[in-house]
Amino acid sequence: MKLVFVLEHYHPYIGGAEKLFTELTRALVNRGYAVTVITTLHDSSLPRAEIDHGVHVFRVNCWNRYLFTLLSLPVIFRQARRCDLIHTTTYNAAFPAWIVGKILNKKVVVTFHEVWGKLWFRLPFITRLQKTLFYTYEQLILRCRFHRYVAVSRYTQNCLQQFNAAKGRVVQIYNGLDYKAFRSYTPEPPTQFTYTYLGRLGISKGLDLLLPAAKEFSVANPYSRLQLILPQYPRSFYRRIRRWIAELELENHIDLYHNLPREALYQTIAQSSCVVIPSYSEGFCFAAAETMALGIPIVSSQQGALKEVVSGRYVAMEAMTSTALLEALHRAKEGKWVEKNLQHFPLDESVKQYLELYESP
Repeated sequence: MKLVFVLEHYHPYIGGAEKLFTELTRALVNRGYAVTVITTLHDSSLPRAEIDHGVHVFRVNCWNRYLFTLLSLPVIFRQARRCDLIHTTTYNAAFPAWIVGKILNKKVVVTFHEVWGKLWFRLPFITRLQKTLFYTYEQLILRCRFHRYVAVSRYTQNCLQQFNAAKGRVVQIYNGLDYKAFRSYTPEPPTQFTYTYLGRLGISKGLDLLLPAAKEFSVANPYSRLQLILPQYPRSFYRRIRRWIAELELENHIDLYHNLPREALYQTIAQSSCVVIPSYSEGFCFAAAETMALGIPIVSSQQGALKEVVSGRYVAMEAMTSTALLEALHRAKEGKWVEKNLQHFPLDESVKQYLELYESP
């Protein structure tokens, strides 16, 4: 079977969706599938075309991911003519994949990580016009009729089932982790309270709550540390965060890391007192699942699928405010954790469910 994946971003881009599809495509190649990925050239130093772990990767040269919606169409047409199925994901990749699928009469599977709906109008860092445009585009994608919809959590599944186009076509498949990768790490929390944020630079990730809370927390706990593990793109967003750190005079409180190899990333998490996930919404949250696998507790907003996914030891924010996050950090420092039976999300099970989906009528 030949599969074509149409994705906004792919390895080495940092993010939960990218982690999912990197693991999935490589696992499919190992099982004998022919896999092609069409994605953006997000970094000019990357090759336009390459074979990565057996996956044929084609990168479309466009200066932002929104242009990918149009500029990817010729590449998708060429690669999809002889494929058995197209697999895409929200947001900007879904529409061109759907168009090509309609024209070539190919099955198109779409993975929805989240459905934000009216949440768009409550998110920071973007203008009212941008919120309206993003909301409208999401509604457009939700009204396209795909062959199957994959929801990465029950939360996302429930959101999708509200739309007529998706009814009866939604399959819930959790994102999977290879737990062998975590076996060589032992939790080693430092003597000074060190809380860690990791993940992409996204408008829903709660950085607007974290930095003001960190300012107040640093005053009350001058020997504490915040570790920020961030990519340096989008460039404008990264520069904005750096300016904000300077304005809040947090340079001496924050350790900033970029592009950590997996081993260094896991070691940094394992040497944390806790990981902070203050997101306005999460469809699954790899950061939470990886933190749990490393045995490190979490300070969680419990928004979206976090209430479903987070387990082990955690502290929940009681509201989506920097004050509530500050209070949760104080409880974490005092060790006032809630405990819940630890959940696992095995990669093999995830791949098995995707294979069953691909082979289904």
